[in-house]
Amino acid sequence: MFAKNPSNLKKSLLLYAVTDRHWLKKSNGIQTLEEQVEEAIEGGATFIQLREKNADEKEFLDLAFKVQAVCKKHNIPFVINDNVELAKKINADGVHVGQSDMNAKDVRSIIGSDKILGVSAQTVEQALLAEKQGADYLGVGAVFSTNSKDDADYVPYETLKNICSAVKIPVVAIGGITLENLTELKDSGIVGISVISAIFGAENIKEATEKLYEKTCALFK
Repeated sequence: MFAKNPSNLKKSLLLYAVTDRHWLKKSNGIQTLEEQVEEAIEGGATFIQLREKNADEKEFLDLAFKVQAVCKKHNIPFVINDNVELAKKINADGVHVGQSDMNAKDVRSIIGSDKILGVSAQTVEQALLAEKQGADYLGVGAVFSTNSKDDADYVPYETLKNICSAVKIPVVAIGGITLENLTELKDSGIVGISVISAIFGAENIKEATEKLYEKTCALFK
């Protein structure tokens, strides 16, 4: 179990990988999701979120146990996207919720104070409210255009910077981030980045993660 404290959490948010089984198609089912997650961790991913929108409850539970086991093996924080009850059921390290999901205050009352709570935010007002209601970190974006989330709203650099200045909790940038555009987020105040396709869409997941980790360390560590 990941030990949650402000220092540990901030360090763990450097390279935040979000799963998407869509990318399993590229390997014709040769790799499992948990194998891809392990490759990402071995390459330098510091945080894992299980986000599988098209999985039913039984399938999601099975995936959660398998990915959780990999994260435990490497002592990497493991959080569930949206499904608060399932996160509690499997004793995940925490949960991440969006603006259209349960509010942070209610989530915190369910998961308790020792679990990690991440909240998506697109404005300073949303960020301040999430912090007040008990969020441990914020995911802000989409900072670039993205195909991974159809409903993602664009968040300009200045808004990202203003959110980082307004809150005391750590902020990670999300949405359309690649090795090539990563430098554009320099000096925004973020502590790390959250990516999907930049890792799981790569032909060589471990190698792609290593390159992202190296550049992210140089910019934000």
